[in-house]
Amino acid sequence: MPATRPVEPMTASATTDRQRLRIEVHGAVQGVGFRPFVYRLATELGLTGWVINDTQGVFIEVEGAAGDVARFDTRLRRERPPLALIQSVETTWLTPVGYERFEIRHSESGGPRTALVLPDVATCADCRAEVFDPADRRHGYPFTNCTNCGPRFSIITALPYDRPNTTMRAFVMCPACRAEYEKPADRRFHAQPNACPVCGPHLALWAASGEVLLAGDDAAVIEQAAEALRNGLIVAVKGLGGFHLMVDARDASAVARLRERKRRPARPLAVMARDLAQAQSMCIVPPEAAATLTSPEAPIVLLPRRVEAGVAENVAPGNPTLGVMLAYTPLHQLLLAAIGFPVVATSGNLSDEPICIDELEAVERLRGVADLFLVHNRPITRHVDDSIVWLVAGERRVLRRARGFAPLPILTPEPLPTLLGVGAHLKNAVALSVGRQVFISQHIGDLETAEAMAAFERVISDLTRLYEATPVAIAHDTHPDYLSTRWAEAQAQRGSTAARLVPVQHHHAHLAACLADNATAGPALGVTWDGTGYGPDGTVWGGEFLLGDAAGYRRVAHLRPFRLPGGEAAIHEPRRVALALLWEMFGQAALERDDLAPVRSFSVAERRVLSRMLERTVNTPLTTSVGRLFDGVAALIGLQQRVSYEGEAAIALEFIADPAVEEAYPLPDVAAPTGGATAADVWLDWEPLLRQVLDDIGHGVPAGVVAARFHNALVEAIVATARHVGEARVALSGGCFQNRWLVERAAARLEAGGFEVLLHRQTPPNDGCICLGQVMVAAAELRHGELVPNERG
Repeated sequence: MPATRPVEPMTASATTDRQRLRIEVHGAVQGVGFRPFVYRLATELGLTGWVINDTQGVFIEVEGAAGDVARFDTRLRRERPPLALIQSVETTWLTPVGYERFEIRHSESGGPRTALVLPDVATCADCRAEVFDPADRRHGYPFTNCTNCGPRFSIITALPYDRPNTTMRAFVMCPACRAEYEKPADRRFHAQPNACPVCGPHLALWAASGEVLLAGDDAAVIEQAAEALRNGLIVAVKGLGGFHLMVDARDASAVARLRERKRRPARPLAVMARDLAQAQSMCIVPPEAAATLTSPEAPIVLLPRRVEAGVAENVAPGNPTLGVMLAYTPLHQLLLAAIGFPVVATSGNLSDEPICIDELEAVERLRGVADLFLVHNRPITRHVDDSIVWLVAGERRVLRRARGFAPLPILTPEPLPTLLGVGAHLKNAVALSVGRQVFISQHIGDLETAEAMAAFERVISDLTRLYEATPVAIAHDTHPDYLSTRWAEAQAQRGSTAARLVPVQHHHAHLAACLADNATAGPALGVTWDGTGYGPDGTVWGGEFLLGDAAGYRRVAHLRPFRLPGGEAAIHEPRRVALALLWEMFGQAALERDDLAPVRSFSVAERRVLSRMLERTVNTPLTTSVGRLFDGVAALIGLQQRVSYEGEAAIALEFIADPAVEEAYPLPDVAAPTGGATAADVWLDWEPLLRQVLDDIGHGVPAGVVAARFHNALVEAIVATARHVGEARVALSGGCFQNRWLVERAAARLEAGGFEVLLHRQTPPNDGCICLGQVMVAAAELRHGELVPNERG
């Protein structure tokens, strides 16, 4: 508690039948109407005292009859505001001092910064009703909000969360808004972004050149933007945490034009629906999904696509699911109501770049992409993408953690040193530990461009500044070429305060993150399967079974290694993976298999080059990657020979798998070669599996059956290896566990076998969780006071 907190002296009015209780509430309790809730509750019970925000949370003192004080304490926990997230409540009984009234005091800015910043929250039902009520003074106003909804993380500049510390500080409230803001009984009491058409932000419509076409009339701006969408134009819309690129989701030619301009040829595009009914017309929406779509987080939800979805096929080509979200701000709701049809709402960027948050920046970076810009004059402090979730094993689970979730922390059982985890190269996010809280940034993305690296650096600076935290060490991936690793090394070379570096093996970070996500110390058998991770032996790992916890691990099994001709090139060409697998089995004869699609796709000259590479092991790194095995099988059955994004071939393989097929190909555990620091007890030998795949292809077995038998083989291999290892707890982590068939069937089979299964819940199973795992491993290392080796028995 800050030393500046005032303590009133004892007065003559204090009596022995009165009691005073000091309460410290920690968690997401600022910007959610917590102080007015406390005020109303205290005055209802006839108590006196005060409530205050500071950098650590909400602090309360109440004084009155013992029974009323006890009732206040009970109801405080039970009746908290809907958006409040209480982590802890600490109480201290004090001698009464004779307060005469209950008051809300001004926020304090001193002391450690541990209060939670609330994520941006979708429009509540009350505000939406006002926006669409012709009799309301906020009718048609696209920036309507209250303490139960609206912007938070995207507008805050410092703690505590007060209007001067947000981008709304430039907008002076009119008398009507000020009256709401100062009235404890009003739901806009101390709603920091509070505004109305008289005093708040407004919209404008800009041409592609940045020329202002219309401003000052929000309704007219929305109508002109709606007309542009009706005519098939691409409109860049400045929303809550950045820009969307929007286009009519029913118009295949408009979608194709967007894909060409955005340089995103095949990756699925998100769709925004006006309301739940419109989402239900496009997708099958079970009750759990409906609750998620309409939740305050309002994420993109992956849902089964209806046959007559009314959405262009090229929105998600070859994909039986759609990523759907509901219009989650008044601006989006007004725009979607004006057009009546769903829109593609993809991030306002080019591939591998962060989304734009400033209108001038957007005009420059989206030049040649957007036909019009729908902008506003409320500044955005930081970019926040839309989150993506799916429903797995009966629970909502995160695939991309951003709006609605970031920067809420993962809680740890004990306080950690202040550590910075800088994440991986793909799907990057960063993490900062402060006490028992590990704050995870919003999704940053792939660190492939200068713009992405600039965003990465901004997020690190932003997170450490917001919490005024100086890390004692930086945890990073062991891959020497990851740009996040190079950034960490550059900090050490510059002699920064956090000059100590803690390298963390990629798959060990996956295991540690899954354990932390489930509030479990371990040990566990970590099944960590993905496309790429740098192994301690210099090979490319990705099909690992690691037994251990955050403090250390032992590699007990892995996929049989094979070579990747061309290294990174093989990630973009699954046909290279298929050829490499065939080479391992048949040698030179593999190049003569013109009956197989991947071999046929190479010219004679290309085959000669690849043959020399494989024979001489030049630029052909070894890998144990299950992600690459997916690619190879997909290429063999003719699905994808080249891909435009990571995981495209594996996704195609999953979606054609016949769910009625129960048989599995053999993927046996066999004794692995011994020796070396990274040797394992067993490896999964993929050769018997591939021989049967080839046999089925030769006999004309449908591709859906082959795909199903392959998936089932992986499931059975997980269960068999878990039995071999004998650890009761199994954690599934890595990008391969974004495959619904794999994760749900593996979890079910393991649980049926008596294992406790840990799946990611608050963090993604992909590399978006790596930063959390890095922090946990680094904390364990510092606890031991010495470097933790890459493997620990």
